[in-house]
Amino acid sequence: MDVFRIEGPVRLSGTITVNGSKNASLPIMAAAVLAPGKSRLKGAPRLSDITVFAQLLEDIGCKVSTESDGTVSIDSTSIGKPVGEYDIVRKMRAGICILGPLLARVGRAQVSMPGGCAIGYRPVDIHLRGLRELGAQIRLENGYIVADAMRGLCGNEIFLGGPFGSTVLGTANVMMAATLAKGTTVIESAACEPEITDLANCLNTMGAKITGIGSPRLVIEGVKQLKPFDYQVIPDRIEGGTFMVAAAITKGCLHIRNCRLGDLMAVAALLRNIGVTVETENSGCIVACSGPVKPTDITTQPYPGFPTDLQAQFMALLALAEGNSIIIEKIFTDRFMHVAELARMAADLRKEGSAVIVSGVKKLIAAPVMASDLRASAALVLAGLAAEGTTVVNRVYHIDRGYEKIEERLNPVGAKIIRESD
Repeated sequence: MDVFRIEGPVRLSGTITVNGSKNASLPIMAAAVLAPGKSRLKGAPRLSDITVFAQLLEDIGCKVSTESDGTVSIDSTSIGKPVGEYDIVRKMRAGICILGPLLARVGRAQVSMPGGCAIGYRPVDIHLRGLRELGAQIRLENGYIVADAMRGLCGNEIFLGGPFGSTVLGTANVMMAATLAKGTTVIESAACEPEITDLANCLNTMGAKITGIGSPRLVIEGVKQLKPFDYQVIPDRIEGGTFMVAAAITKGCLHIRNCRLGDLMAVAALLRNIGVTVETENSGCIVACSGPVKPTDITTQPYPGFPTDLQAQFMALLALAEGNSIIIEKIFTDRFMHVAELARMAADLRKEGSAVIVSGVKKLIAAPVMASDLRASAALVLAGLAAEGTTVVNRVYHIDRGYEKIEERLNPVGAKIIRESD
């Protein structure tokens, strides 16, 4: 297993470019199943999650290749095995996204219950409820979701709200299935995340008829068939937000290219409120911090609220604020495994249920730490950049799931990160 050795403190300065969105790419790759033929996804990041999802598509019968410019090509002419095997789906949450497309395309599917990061229990009951309301018959058997819609799917009015708000992947699954259903489907309390908007836009290029894109009410007019896509994925807003925090925590200045501030308004507003300069620039933004960071309160919320996927990174930043901050996690209430690791680096943190009280310290001190999930590992890297001494981050395979060669991209702007085999 690889580890990162990070020398700190450093000050980041220069230009860094945000890659294509992982969380948008994965559902769009699943959408290729809906239309026989070759689809092409441009701008997909080269990540382990993309590789695993490609393996999943190949296992059900698709032919997947990566072109010289990084474009992912998916030939879904033949779907010979509509089964998402446990050994593949257990590695990533997004594996569940093939359920809706398989039901719509071939009328049946058998998909393992999904895995992914250890950030708390994330049930798929809303996915299944939505697909049942489209007419699918679903049962759970030996850890698999077994679904049947051989008589076809039919449009319906579906409410997808849950106890923690809308469901992103649930919206993706039901929306994809509804594109080939008979009649009209109305999804109320649909997720509004940019990744869902991107998927809907891609589906429309395939011939789908989706309106209300970007709102909590999606209307999908079912069509008889779709055509393959040739589509450019949006930039990764979570990677962009992570680089924004990297500039702030190192008292640096980064020109972040290919970063859509419109997708990060809550993040940009919060950074400005705590003393960080965020300026819009034609190809992205410029983020700089030279003075003290002020404390603040954060509550994670569905989009357009503050994203749960940036909670850990901001905890690392607020650990160095001048005062007390409170972070409340409303999406995944157990997503705090990074708290103990940041505390090893002298952060003053106290967990109280679904909240963490962050008392700012003057400095972080390097220590060996363990990454527990994708975004927690990013937070530990950011803390290592600001800490005094050599921080060793173990299990960096987590960060490779969501950040393409992050050390090779941060080092040219001032980081001192070495990847080593443990």
